[in-house]
Order: sequence, then C-alpha cells, then structure tokens
Amino acid sequence: MATVIDTLKARPRHPEKQNRPDTPLLRKPDWLRVRAPGSAGYNETRDIVRQHGLTTVCEEAACPNIGECWTQKHATMMIMGEICTRACSFCNVATGKPDPLDPTEPARVAEAVARMGLKHVVITSVDRDDLADGGAAHFAAVVYAIRAAAPGTTIEILTPDFLRKDGAAEIVIDSAPDVFNHNLETVPRLYLSIRPGARYYNSLRLLERVKDRDPRRFTKSGLMVGLGEAKEEVMQVMDDMRSAGVDFLTIGQYLQPTRKHAAVDRFVTPDEFAAYEQIARSKGFLMVSASPLTRSSHHAGEDFARLKAAREAKEAAG
Repeated sequence: MATVIDTLKARPRHPEKQNRPDTPLLRKPDWLRVRAPGSAGYNETRDIVRQHGLTTVCEEAACPNIGECWTQKHATMMIMGEICTRACSFCNVATGKPDPLDPTEPARVAEAVARMGLKHVVITSVDRDDLADGGAAHFAAVVYAIRAAAPGTTIEILTPDFLRKDGAAEIVIDSAPDVFNHNLETVPRLYLSIRPGARYYNSLRLLERVKDRDPRRFTKSGLMVGLGEAKEEVMQVMDDMRSAGVDFLTIGQYLQPTRKHAAVDRFVTPDEFAAYEQIARSKGFLMVSASPLTRSSHHAGEDFARLKAAREAKEAAG
C-alpha cells in the first residue's frame, strides 16, 4: 500500500485518501516528460518565495511546468494558507483544518510581486469553506495591495467557487482584477467522483456573474482531460462556458499526483489537443490554450497580452 506523507510535517498530506485502494499509474508518454528544475533563475525565484514566507500552487500542486516558469520568474501565489477544506480527488494540495488567515499576507505578496518585477501575476488560493465569506475579503485585500505596491502589474486571479457564500463573489469582482479565472475542471458527469465538494452549475454561474457585474472584465476557465470524459461532453462544456461569456479557455492533461488520487483514464494526444483548440476557437473564445502541459497560469502573462489584442481586433472588426 502506498502512503502519502508530507515529510515536513510528519502527517498524512491527504488523510481523507488513506483508506482508498491504490489506483494504477500509467507510464507517461514522451510528450509529457519535462526537465527537472535547477536553473539560476529557478533558484532565485525560489529564494524570493522563501524569504517572503509565501506559498505557491506551483509547489503545492506539483505543477510540471515549475522549472520553466520559475526560471522566467513566473510564480503563481497561493494565498490563505496551504491547507484546503476540500478533498478533490485530482488535487495534490493538502486537506485538513486550515490556520487562521494571516493579516500580513497581502503586504508580503505585494512586496514579492514588486521585488520580482512581475508584469503579470496570478493569485490563487485553497478553498476556505470554514470562513463566512470563503476568504473573499482577503482575496480582495491581496489585489488592492498589489495595485498599491506594483501599479504596473496586471493581476489574474484564480478563485474558489464561493459555494453558499452569499455576496462573496461580488467582493472579489469589485476588487477589479484584470482576469477573473475559475476552473470548471471537468465535465458535469464526473463531478461526484472528481470534484465532490463543488457543483458544476454553481461554478458556471460564478463566471456568468462576473460578466453580469462587470461586462469588460476578462473571464477564464480551464478543463482537465484524460479522466474518462467523452469528446462530446467537453464540447458541451465549451458551449456552457460561451453561454456564460467566458473569454479564455485552457485545456490540459490530468496528471495523477499519487496512487491515492483519481487514476488517469488515458493520455490525450497532442493532435487531439490541437483539435480541441480548433473547435473552441470556432465557438467564439477570444483565447484558447490546449496542450498536454497547459495549466491555468502557464504563460499567463503572454496569454493576457494576446487576450487583449484579440478583443481589440474583434471590436475593430465590428
């Protein structure tokens, strides 16, 4: 039996998964192999993150792109702690009872963004179902702090779903990030096994509410594939996203963190990703990123520039 242990804290990283049977691990194809991190740029980014006592989703979610992104001084900050109140079967972030919010965190995040000289920053968080507002006010405080410390930096947020937190989404929307991202993650049929603490239509409605409240705000959402979904189901989610006004779609391969997580059903080929991108563009998304290693924040700065250009071109064309 495999045991998932966080050696730094000497406790199970995923206590809710310990009694689950092991799932099979498929051998990764060549197109999913990446070089181990270790460049000078990577080490510099790591040092800044450590010095400011920050948590990144790059590390917590075991992102395969960490070497590339940190070399280029791109890091996705994960706020509100490193313990999530949800237990999604795809996610490597630890589950448990989170610590109280740290009131110094917004300033520390903003200082790190300014020090790194980031042109574009992505801020995400764990789910905080224990908080009355789901952490919405804290999220907004981080956005405001970055605006003050690094006014030239564009801000992309990747939020929880704020399920059953009345008024929370509006607090975050009104902080006016440049991009509001919330991932649907998978098709509705798989929510019960993959994202059991969430509700598909609540997540879809969250993205729609952003556009209702601020029609000019860019919205973004992402899907994982390789979990057993059918192509027709993915296409239906694309239609649902477009009905909610989503501007930017990302699609990437699900990678299994451990044997205690959901198994990979199959590895989707690069040609299939290219087909998904073509289909999504035909449905009217301003931007689409679809590849095996695509993740929500991968190349986010460059993609934001393309997103703005795509909107300007569309508006110019009438």
